[in-house]
Amino acid sequence: MKTKHSKKDVTKKVLNLGKNPFMRTVFEVFAHSPYRGFNFKQVSSELGISDKPSRILVNNLLEELMMNEAIVEIKRGKYKLNPELITETAPAVEVVGTVDMKQTGKAYVMVPGADEDIYIAANNVYHALHGDKVKVNMFPKRKGKKPEGVIVGVLERFRKQYVGILKITPHIAWLHPDEPNILVDFIIPKDKLMDGKNGQKVVTNIIEWPDDSTNPIAEVIAVLGTPGNNDVEMQGILASYDFPIAFPRNVEREAETIPEEIPETEITRRRDFRKVWTCTIDPEDAKDFDDALSLKKLDNGNWQVGVHIADVSYYVRPGKSIDAEAYDRGTSIYLVDRTIPMLPEKLSNKVCSLRPNEEKLCYSVVWEMDGQANLLNEWIGKTVIKSDRRYAYEEVQAMIEGGDGDYKPELLTLHQLASCLRDERFKHGSIAFRSAEVKFKIDEQGHPIEAYVKEQKEANRLIEDFMLLANKRVAEHIGKVNGKETPKTFVYRVHDEPNPAKLATFIEFVGKLGYPVKSTSQKSLSSSLNKLFIQISGKAEENLIESIAVRTMAKAEYSTQNIGHYGLSFKYYTHFTSPIRRYPDLMVHRLLERYMDGGNSVPVHEYEEKCEHTSDMERRAAEAERASIKYKQAEYMLDKIGKEFQGVISGVSKWGIYVEIDAFKCEGMVALRTLMGDNYILEQENYRVIGQRRGKVYRLGDRVQIKVMRVDLSRKQMDFILVE
Repeated sequence: MKTKHSKKDVTKKVLNLGKNPFMRTVFEVFAHSPYRGFNFKQVSSELGISDKPSRILVNNLLEELMMNEAIVEIKRGKYKLNPELITETAPAVEVVGTVDMKQTGKAYVMVPGADEDIYIAANNVYHALHGDKVKVNMFPKRKGKKPEGVIVGVLERFRKQYVGILKITPHIAWLHPDEPNILVDFIIPKDKLMDGKNGQKVVTNIIEWPDDSTNPIAEVIAVLGTPGNNDVEMQGILASYDFPIAFPRNVEREAETIPEEIPETEITRRRDFRKVWTCTIDPEDAKDFDDALSLKKLDNGNWQVGVHIADVSYYVRPGKSIDAEAYDRGTSIYLVDRTIPMLPEKLSNKVCSLRPNEEKLCYSVVWEMDGQANLLNEWIGKTVIKSDRRYAYEEVQAMIEGGDGDYKPELLTLHQLASCLRDERFKHGSIAFRSAEVKFKIDEQGHPIEAYVKEQKEANRLIEDFMLLANKRVAEHIGKVNGKETPKTFVYRVHDEPNPAKLATFIEFVGKLGYPVKSTSQKSLSSSLNKLFIQISGKAEENLIESIAVRTMAKAEYSTQNIGHYGLSFKYYTHFTSPIRRYPDLMVHRLLERYMDGGNSVPVHEYEEKCEHTSDMERRAAEAERASIKYKQAEYMLDKIGKEFQGVISGVSKWGIYVEIDAFKCEGMVALRTLMGDNYILEQENYRVIGQRRGKVYRLGDRVQIKVMRVDLSRKQMDFILVE
């Protein structure tokens, strides 16, 4: 019978772990991340262990630590620090996480793998800014309270550059940052203005931040120009996320030396698909076509389907300037009015782009399928193709809906096979997340003249389903091994299971709206969510619920540690299909070729670092893209002041209710002080505000009519009032 020990006994046992240095080292992984769960593979990775005997030893030590109650098993094979020890160990350790700064001055620190974010009071944020990587000293855990701590150091700034409006007086100059969650102004010495003028938009970096100073000291490194100018604002967004505006000259020169003609000797090394019907399907305004589909009817009645991906690795070699620049960027960025490519234009739009009627080098996955898309044979290798036709999504969608067009039978066959793949994926637990994309028509000066919502249709999903299959099969090709082998180091696209607390909050929220969601297993959750998305289709709360559902889930990222992809319900998944615009795909191509040629496994630490960098650049690009959309939405609303619109309540806070306009998804705030006839207070647990005297309720998901009162273009914010 197992005896329950007191906290004092457990602590004594933990202190005695020092007699076994290796056990103490394993324990410290948990002590330094007291709210995070680890399995033996993740502990091994933290310690830099990759050989099989040492990983077995780690697994044995975890069992012993659990027997000593130093750690607890939170689910099968996954452990975290015994909560009873947090008050004993946490003050002596510094937890590392990322700052989510709120406009009120308080912050939350997000620790990878932790069940809850750490609350930081406004007077304990030290010199941290939004997005920074920081060290936190934990306060003793109080029963029923969220984890709380104090930031004691900034390890890494999220931004190297800060954009804002320059303010100059006879006595002092400072920067007022554009970002609403950067709550301090930057002091700028007069000799660091770089000829910037009062009221101009500039780029700065922080020179120093003395311990006894409330404000950092900065210098101007670039003057962008007059606020409100489209180029100034878009360049400002790019600078805010440390993205470059142009390629260095040496990179452009290197790109120019790349020949456009393919050597005949290279063609003979590859499988020839030039006479097989092939097409690309992309957005109307796309220029970088990095994926193509081929289709051929076989003599036995089955179908040969090929996914052909631009062979960027043939042209972009490790050690070259182009490769170094692509790695630094990590991804292409798609702002509202421009694309900032990962590769120079000669590569992204010409040499590598799978343009119609041009011979192109590819890395391909080719299947033999029956009429129900069952895989009968598979081949992965280098090819040469010649696309017969370039389609926009709208053209293919019109044919799917009954219209005529070039190669309609081939496209409808691909559509039918893709539908079978999709049905099978959902049957196995894939979640059908949907997203509405805000698009703009802009004039020659870059000003938005129309805003609309664009939804994904069957033509988009046709391409998506084949790309998902290719990504999955490539990951399985490398990651699946028999019991005697150790998987080679690879770049996976992973998606962890949702945080239980966030999931419980979401289930409670949709339950109060009348939509029950089951979460007893991954399959029951995915089935419930897919049913939910069907139920809310076309309703006022559709976009709100879908966006909250996405935020509830963990964020997908790149890693050498394969934990599977929860949202897709794939045990193995990677990104193989977009090497023109994503650096991880280029890494996958290189590793796949290396391993298929019999090469040794690459160092896990080197590639984990690359995964972390490219994950970070992907997040930055997504934030920059959202910032450009929010700016254009605010700009579009400038001449709508005084006009009324239908919307849905998308958020509630103690300051006001947030309303998203139906027509083009612009969000603004209705301040509680503007709600006449009562004193309204927030009921956070019920997602609503309620009048104290008359009981009038405004809750998340309610449809309302608003009037636009004010637009703050510099902060991308809008103020509304309710129209009864």
